[in-house]
Amino acid sequence: MIATVSATDRLTLHRPTSSDLGDLHDLMSDPAVWTHYPSLVHRDLETTEATLERWEDSWHAHGLGVWVARDHEGGFVGYGGCDVRRDAFWNVGYRLRPEHQGRGYATELARAGIAAARRLRPEIPVVAYLLEVNAASAAVARRAGLVEVHRAPDAGNPDRSAVRLVFADRNLDRPTLTKVLA
Repeated sequence: MIATVSATDRLTLHRPTSSDLGDLHDLMSDPAVWTHYPSLVHRDLETTEATLERWEDSWHAHGLGVWVARDHEGGFVGYGGCDVRRDAFWNVGYRLRPEHQGRGYATELARAGIAAARRLRPEIPVVAYLLEVNAASAAVARRAGLVEVHRAPDAGNPDRSAVRLVFADRNLDRPTLTKVLA
C-alpha cells in the first residue's frame, strides 16, 4: 500500500475522508470545472458521496486511489492521482479548483499518481482518457509521460461530435482498450 499521505513540491496529498466531502462536492458541482463535459456536473451530494466510495474501494482493494490535494497551508486545491478501473488499468485523473488551474498542479498530481501506481502494480497500464476539446488535460497527460494511443468518436456522449482520446504509458492491446472505452 502507498502511504495515505504524500507530498509533491507544492502539494500535500491525502487519502480522501468524509471530512473532505464538502470541498469535493463544491468542486464537482461547479460547472466551471466541467466545461468540457457539462453533463458530469454533480447535481447532488449523493453523487459526490458515491464517487468518494468508489475511490475508497480502490484504496481498499489496490492500496492506492485518488488523493485530495491541498497546498502546504491546508487550502483545498482539488483531487487527482490514480485508481484501478475494471481491474485492467490505472486511471490517472485530476480536477482542480478554477483558481488553481494553469499552475502545474495537475501535472504534479498526475506524476505522483503514476509513480505510485507503477510501484504497486507495474504490470497494468496507466491510462488517461479525455475529450479532445480538453487541450489542457491532454497537455498534462503528455507532460506526465503518457502518449496518445487512441482517438475516436466518444460513444455514448450526449455531444455527438465529441472525440475521445486515450493516452497511456504503453501500447494497449484490444481487450484492454475495450475496457478503457467501456
